[in-house]
Amino acid sequence: MSDAQVGLVMATPLIVIFAVMLYRMGVLRPTGTITAVTMSVVIAAVLFLTQ
Repeated sequence: MSDAQVGLVMATPLIVIFAVMLYRMGVLRPTGTITAVTMSVVIAAVLFLTQ
């Protein structure tokens, strides 16, 4: 794996955890949380596969 792919593997779960924590604190609505998690996973997958 390249350095960029390792970075994606490390950063994506952190983004997902951060979004869920914000939802639990009441900062994000459920639709915002779902959108943030879905888009971060999709973007990471696309970038990972195109590296």
